[in-house]
Amino acid sequence: MAAYGPLAAQFYDADKPLAPQSEVDWYVERLPVGDEAVLEVMCGTGRLLLPLIDMDVNLHGCDSSPAMLAGCEARLEDIGYETTLFLQDATTLNLPFRYRAAFVAAGSLQLIADPVAAGRALERIRAHLVDPGVLLLDFFVPDEAVHPPGAPVVEARTLPLYDGLRIAHRSETTVDVGARRIDVRSRYEKRSGPMILAREDEL
Repeated sequence: MAAYGPLAAQFYDADKPLAPQSEVDWYVERLPVGDEAVLEVMCGTGRLLLPLIDMDVNLHGCDSSPAMLAGCEARLEDIGYETTLFLQDATTLNLPFRYRAAFVAAGSLQLIADPVAAGRALERIRAHLVDPGVLLLDFFVPDEAVHPPGAPVVEARTLPLYDGLRIAHRSETTVDVGARRIDVRSRYEKRSGPMILAREDEL
């Protein structure tokens, strides 16, 4: 899996600014609150990390995308919060801390399409847990897996950013039911009126 770039991170922020309270409460009920350290693997721009810190979870984060982590750092700074963030891939995780609990939210582990690599990620996370460690994994069954389309599905969305700028996302989704795999080819464009200021492609 390639790391998300700057435009993907901006689109993600505009589309999913913060986790809903019901999701935050679900994690708070199951994670240590207070001094015991918790790790969010594949934390992105802090959609869940920020509200959990606000609920007194002693939370560190890691992600393989420099753009996503930069967004997370900026959001933390905006509200006057501080925490420890690591630029690391889940499959090669090697941090200087050990944790009472860890979690991967929003189906992010499913972005690792290779089963062997996903297994390595789980092994690396387990190596960072102190017994009796708690590991929470959020999975979902994609709609495309339940109702496979007969042809690639093309979708396009545009979201506002700031100062009149917009970010457009066009995706083409291909489903391979036999391989239990969904490939999404995306293009992000930052626009000012009819002008394209930046473009980014992603698989």
